[in-house]
Amino acid sequence: MARFLHLADVHLGFDRYNNPKRTTDFFDALEDALKRHAIASKVDFVVIAGDLFEHKVVQPAILSQAMLALEMLQEANIPAIAIEGNHDHRPYGSRSSWLRYLADWYGLILLEPEASVAEGENRYQPWDPEEYTGSYIDLDCGVRVLGSCWYGSAAPQMIRLLAEDIRALPPGPEHTVMLFHHGVEGQIARYSGALRYEDLLPLREAGVNYLALGHIHKYYELENWVFNPGSVEANSIAEGQDQTPRGVLSVELKPGNPQPLATLQRDYLQRPVLRLRLETRVDWSPADLEAAAIATVEQAIAAGQTQAAIVELRISGPVAFPRSDLDTRSLQQQLHQQSEALIFNLRYDVTGQEFASPILPSEQVTPEVIEASVFADQLAEHQAYRDRCDQLTPVLQDLKDRLLRGEEPANLYHFLETAIASTTAPVEITTAEKSATSDCQPSR
Repeated sequence: MARFLHLADVHLGFDRYNNPKRTTDFFDALEDALKRHAIASKVDFVVIAGDLFEHKVVQPAILSQAMLALEMLQEANIPAIAIEGNHDHRPYGSRSSWLRYLADWYGLILLEPEASVAEGENRYQPWDPEEYTGSYIDLDCGVRVLGSCWYGSAAPQMIRLLAEDIRALPPGPEHTVMLFHHGVEGQIARYSGALRYEDLLPLREAGVNYLALGHIHKYYELENWVFNPGSVEANSIAEGQDQTPRGVLSVELKPGNPQPLATLQRDYLQRPVLRLRLETRVDWSPADLEAAAIATVEQAIAAGQTQAAIVELRISGPVAFPRSDLDTRSLQQQLHQQSEALIFNLRYDVTGQEFASPILPSEQVTPEVIEASVFADQLAEHQAYRDRCDQLTPVLQDLKDRLLRGEEPANLYHFLETAIASTTAPVEITTAEKSATSDCQPSR
């Protein structure tokens, strides 16, 4: 029986959060996953299905991380087999890459089929341990491993060509594993260029019984021969384990049975990710909303979920005040400090509440009534004035008339300040004014 570990999308050197600890997380996750599920489990080999690195240009410290991981496997006599991904593939027209460097000097088996060959030649050539080149390797454990390159939009056409070349290879071991870095449609939203499942079938017909995918950062399996483990560590808040299961795959291939047994492993060192949600109420003031946000985070703090974690608080729903009335930057800083999170992200996705006063029968509609209705709706949208919109609507009408008469701005400000101050307590208004302004609630 052959046993191997399938991982992909390691992304060493990840730096999007501009946080050195976050960059180190990706090596810590890789190291612990290899210790637990490759070395301790005594697998026969490890495959990396693309994107070992985050960037094509690799910093020395990040290169050292990859070298340390390879040395761990070499000391355990476990071959490491890899292909390039879209993040770390060779630049167009170049024969070198940092993956190629690791193959030349640090024992990585980098499988690279030729992009184009003369008629009658095969893109797949056996791995040469002296030259450190080749595109497939037959292992003593009874498995043939086939490589591929990053093909982008040409992937469907290349699959057909590769399948023809696979059929033309000399007979090999019982099991055939192929590494391929591309996504399959239907797994994530807003992903253009994904392969259809039907695009992969030529590989199955050519004898591949385990297609080891990478590229999409979530676990999925198709028909018990196509497997994608997802990213080793979360690349974004959306990739937390609660929302997006992912990890590394422990795989067994038994003699006489073409069906692989693959188990998703997630129990290795990873940075915890916590997503919190707060729904607003339309009658909240900015102070009310801030207090609710703090209470939401304090509840997570009490549960021990935030310390050293990546935390996101998403605030959504209607508010009856201008978005800018809440100082989100100050609130984010306060919550970050209070939660002791490594990274704290505050998403402020609130919307203004829409109001609409009913239209009166046409014989009652006058310009003054329409004007009063508009002013009433505007006042009702603001939490600070909603309870006084009946009283303030005539004030706005009067203010408009004064403005049209050309009164001085200083006089207008004084008039408005005095009028607002006088409405702090309920006042009586006429029946006619009530008919024009009494509907200050949102229409549902």
